[in-house]
Amino acid sequence: MTFNEADLATILKAVKFAAHKHKRQRRKGRDALPYINHPIDVAELLWRVGGVRDIDTLVAALLHDTIEDTNTTPADIEAEFGSHVAKLVLEVSDDKRLPSSRRKQLQIEHAPHLSFGAKQIKLGDKINNVCDILYAPPAGWSLQRRIEYLDWADRVVAGLRGANRRLEACFDEAMGKARAQLDEEQTC
Repeated sequence: MTFNEADLATILKAVKFAAHKHKRQRRKGRDALPYINHPIDVAELLWRVGGVRDIDTLVAALLHDTIEDTNTTPADIEAEFGSHVAKLVLEVSDDKRLPSSRRKQLQIEHAPHLSFGAKQIKLGDKINNVCDILYAPPAGWSLQRRIEYLDWADRVVAGLRGANRRLEACFDEAMGKARAQLDEEQTC
């Protein structure tokens, strides 16, 4: 598949939109990196590892946390990027009005029913988050909390299997490294 100037312009527009929306946010990791790094990493994983070439999926990956973590509405995304991108972003967005435990359970329950593009975005998101647990865990997260996160991420990804073998293999590799690291911490 080849990309034209309009495709590149849309991707750059999405990067700019997401950067503006997340401009004051930082990741939870000990380095407190700018939040925008996360959606860029997710989109880059989809492109490089997963071989995803669908523009709407890549744009939605860049925007995947804007509804959940900023004041962005689905209508804002639809107006800027179209209804398909808005639908993908909504599929992977948690309802922050719900308690965390309920949101986590809903991710497990909804994973098998997501669209093909949303499953790939969710896989990229979980890969990036597991890598953060491994290389830059959130400040103040105990060993037990990190283990619980990995267990939960495994349960979510179980419902995403079949969407993209390369992303799934990347997740499995990251999960293996993270579990080995946490096992080592437990024995020390």
